[in-house]
Amino acid sequence: MPPPPPAALRDVVRAHTRPGRPALVPEVRLHLAADTTALWQRLEEELGRSGTEPPFWAAAWAGGQAVARHLLDTPDLVRGRRVLDLATGSGLCAIAAALAGAARVLAADVDELAAAAVAENAALNAVAVEPVVADLLAGDPPDVDVVVAGDVWYERRMAERFLAWLRTCRGAGCDVLVGDPGRAFLPRHALVEVARYDVAADPVLESAAVRHAAVFRLR
Repeated sequence: MPPPPPAALRDVVRAHTRPGRPALVPEVRLHLAADTTALWQRLEEELGRSGTEPPFWAAAWAGGQAVARHLLDTPDLVRGRRVLDLATGSGLCAIAAALAGAARVLAADVDELAAAAVAENAALNAVAVEPVVADLLAGDPPDVDVVVAGDVWYERRMAERFLAWLRTCRGAGCDVLVGDPGRAFLPRHALVEVARYDVAADPVLESAAVRHAAVFRLR
């Protein structure tokens, strides 16, 4: 079954979320769900298909909040530069980059609903962000200056793919910043910590009421 058109997907995002502000980044408004697991089940029923991507786009994850906070606090990292937010989810990091003065912002995800959420959230914050629906890890890096990624180190095989591709970006001259609360597959040997924050995260999503989340630069 082909995916619904983008306008219909944006309707789905609005129907199942409410605008809210991430605890660490109150400058940004996002369409957020109260229960992402229940939302996942409802979406599969409504869209009439199984195997849909989990609605990562409906939550403000700890690592993404840390990256967004860091970009807003140190805007020179992205001001006037081209930025890619990889595995963007809600678009939180992309929106923060745009608010910090990035010249162009791409927000990439494999999920069409994430792209719809990015479009809705960018409009909610009155910024320009370009959603991209693609598995960028299967090709060469786009022509950007900075790559950011939050919360991508949750599964071994995917973590290995992300690290290899981000290293390619670094070799091409991009600055690479990632955010994470210390998940099992975070490649600490390849990273240098540049900032750390206390994040009031969802205990269902992050397994604790408050977690530390750090921002790292790829060596």
